[in-house]
Amino acid sequence: MEERFVPPSRLLVALFAVATVRSHEWQSSARTGTCYVNANHSDTPLGSLFFTPTSRVCSVADKTLHRSLQDWRFNSFRLLEQLPIDSYFKTPARFIPRVIFSKIEPTPFRSKVKLMAITKSVLEDILDMNGDKLPGREEFVDFVSGNVVLPGSVPLAHRYGGHQFGSWANQLGDGRAIMLGEYVNKAGEHWELQLKGSGKTPYSRSGDGRAVLRSSIREFLCSEAMYHLGVPTSRAASLVVSDDTAYRDQFYDGHMKQERTAVVLRLAPTWFRFGSLEILAKNGETKELKQLVDFILREHFTDWISVRKQYVDEDYIAMFGLIVNKTADMIAKWQSVGFSHGVCNTDNFSLLSITIDFGPFGFLDAYNPDFIPNFSDSEGRYSYKNQPDVGLFNVNKLREAFWPLLRKESSKEKMHEALDNYYPRFWRTFQRIFRNKLGLIREDPKERELMQLFLSILQETKSDFTASFRQLGLINFEWLEEVPSTAWALKKASKHKKWTQFLKDYEEVLKRTKVAEIDRVKLINATNPVYILRNWMAERAIRAADMNDFSEIWDLQKVLEKPFDEQAYAEERGFSKEAPNWSKQLKVSCSS
Repeated sequence: MEERFVPPSRLLVALFAVATVRSHEWQSSARTGTCYVNANHSDTPLGSLFFTPTSRVCSVADKTLHRSLQDWRFNSFRLLEQLPIDSYFKTPARFIPRVIFSKIEPTPFRSKVKLMAITKSVLEDILDMNGDKLPGREEFVDFVSGNVVLPGSVPLAHRYGGHQFGSWANQLGDGRAIMLGEYVNKAGEHWELQLKGSGKTPYSRSGDGRAVLRSSIREFLCSEAMYHLGVPTSRAASLVVSDDTAYRDQFYDGHMKQERTAVVLRLAPTWFRFGSLEILAKNGETKELKQLVDFILREHFTDWISVRKQYVDEDYIAMFGLIVNKTADMIAKWQSVGFSHGVCNTDNFSLLSITIDFGPFGFLDAYNPDFIPNFSDSEGRYSYKNQPDVGLFNVNKLREAFWPLLRKESSKEKMHEALDNYYPRFWRTFQRIFRNKLGLIREDPKERELMQLFLSILQETKSDFTASFRQLGLINFEWLEEVPSTAWALKKASKHKKWTQFLKDYEEVLKRTKVAEIDRVKLINATNPVYILRNWMAERAIRAADMNDFSEIWDLQKVLEKPFDEQAYAEERGFSKEAPNWSKQLKVSCSS
């Protein structure tokens, strides 16, 4: 069946693919066991835009945190009993049929491992660990580096496939990530723990299974930065580095060099992705496909789809429809904070619509819809403006992966209908977001034109995306001639010939929608961050860490935990200022 949906023009995507909203994120407190709306995200009038699959059960929790790993345990790993697991292949192999996972042990480091950073809130609120007592202990460092496997852990590498840069790549899988097990915390949340960079697996192919220092720091910082920006994401608990090295050709130009290797302990409700289903469908493994999809339905979609002994076409259609909608929401949120994933392959898209696998990502400095964060992406397939279109491509490939499960021909038509909702959902979410970025509480028929005008001004003047939106909260409608230097990004934008027109149009919309000034400023400050993880900030932390100075990581982490609040330390370091000239030469690639 041919696709009936024609995406909107790239120009509109380029103009509108930005904005932010503070989503209500239901979470559970490991300290109290009560369900609450995160205070950092509670000031939006829009309500919840994103589903948070982690909040399954809220129960009264013991306030005690584990002070030792001796009394901390993985829970029974349900997928061990319900999914086919290979225990034979111990060395990298090209193709392993009819399994979902392979058993494999992490590879210990030869050199002494150093703990670079932890996320205390993840350790305490998710893993019920004492964030003050545990991290300094040797047993903890051994655990989070993969040097020691705790009792109850059954390490696994996941088999999946994927479309990479638009082409089917067949079997891929966890080439350097090993899942340790599942933990159900005192609030009843289910989390899967995974070590990234912990050695070879059956899916490493020709790789060494390691992750280098630079990419590990970027993933650790960005997953947490995204969380505090309100973007659905995996989490990072710890970061360690060794003196073991791996050879990498960072820019694929023949210049191999040794780099130090590191490991991130990362968490997600599940690590299943689009490619988890694709590999099974593509290779005719329909029995295993049904086992996996039914397992995911039972474990992660019970808030929307009733548990059944035997699932039917309507359940698969409903599941796909939810993924389509939430993927559209996630990408709208990416655009809102100027985030470009860099490698939007189907194997990097989560079935729970959370951001996973941070590789050559980047945040916009100057507003440039053609921004390509990945040096390896020579054709710009995964540029900033293309992300919405790529999302449609990916969910369409997921639709095809569901086909072998459908018993009725009419079900395929319903799958098409669910797919057709992708862009309407994206635009609805996106427009709700950018309305808040402008400080508009109510809809106005001229809001789209206003946004188009503002973005065209930013693009043509090369003004900073994040700072320009934030500084709208400082705007004075008497700035018809001169913008003060305190609003440095808007001062640059004000050189545009249509700046005065923008101010007049903006003021008219505000008057028409009857937005009080105090409410406008409050909403702008609540939806537009002061700080994002700019490349130059991450690079400075990487260079310091390579000299065993981890203070830059800790300092950055602290700032990014409160991205919407001005912080004296961050201001002193210039984190909200224009990116330094030297940073314009920085490049990030797939080599990690």
